[in-house]
Amino acid sequence: MTGRTLRLSRLRRVVPEGRGGRARRRGAQPKVVALGGGMGLSASLAALRRITGDLTAVVTVADDGGSSGRLRDELGVLPPGDLRKALAALCGDDDWGQTWSRVIQHRFQSQGDLHDHAVGNLLIVALWEQLGDHVQALDLVGRLLGAHGRVLPMSAVPLELQALVKGHDPEHPDEIGTVRGQATVALTRGEVQSVHLVPNDPPAVPEAVAAVLDADWVVLGPGSWFSSVIPHLLVPELLDALTETKARRVLSLNLAPQPGETEGFSPQRHLEVLGRHAPKLALDVVLADEAAVPDRALLNEAAQRFGAAVELAPVARTDGTPRHDPELLAAAYDRIFRMHGRIGPWR
Repeated sequence: MTGRTLRLSRLRRVVPEGRGGRARRRGAQPKVVALGGGMGLSASLAALRRITGDLTAVVTVADDGGSSGRLRDELGVLPPGDLRKALAALCGDDDWGQTWSRVIQHRFQSQGDLHDHAVGNLLIVALWEQLGDHVQALDLVGRLLGAHGRVLPMSAVPLELQALVKGHDPEHPDEIGTVRGQATVALTRGEVQSVHLVPNDPPAVPEAVAAVLDADWVVLGPGSWFSSVIPHLLVPELLDALTETKARRVLSLNLAPQPGETEGFSPQRHLEVLGRHAPKLALDVVLADEAAVPDRALLNEAAQRFGAAVELAPVARTDGTPRHDPELLAAAYDRIFRMHGRIGPWR
């Protein structure tokens, strides 16, 4: 038995009975784990908190740009930015929640060293230094904000995202080279072939693995495909948990290709590259906006390779921007949980 398998086995033994897809009492809420980063995860969390009070976000920690990158370089800490965004998305719609959401998202504007630092980033890093525990500190921030859920990093070590990119140098469009750093990968003008993490076998946060094993539903995406979604599949213990969990798994597709990272990608190509990075991953449902799928037959074919059904629903805002509407996305998730769950309605 490998060390990784042994650790996963130990975590599996602590999952309480009656969880992870087993029978629940009537009226209980679904336990949902959402994986991702950035604005895509924020959109998913803003929707999911409307339909369940048992919600955990597992967040990528490979950001190296902006305020997060500066704190990471100066202090050697995890990049806090995506964790902050997830906490803000979990804030309630009351005055307390919306006030704290604005506060932690506030960025200083100055001519000095504080310029563009987010208040929430500084708060999270201060608590990490005070408490010496990533999870305990994030739980404390969540209580302060009245967050409707829990936020966990996917790994306790800062990660570097590296990508093999074709044509990153426009003068050599057919050349494949290595691009380093999440911020650079997200803005590349070339075609991303694959991504990997450094270190290449990072430890998962145990609480994140346990949450996945204990879930009824796991939601992956939407978000930046190569820099926010796929990295979760590159943490071996987390991928093992995603493969072995009894939870149902739903993949939420983006509303449009992302300039640079997935320029020109069809919905089915998003699935194809996901499969190349995690060929053993199975899915139950692929959720897409009906207006963003030009060829449903091709998407169905790609989803079937994961064992998944395709659910189309209007989930985009009506202002023409490629952003998810929290209420519409919540309705889509609620319908999926009810139609595809093993145990019928929770409410």
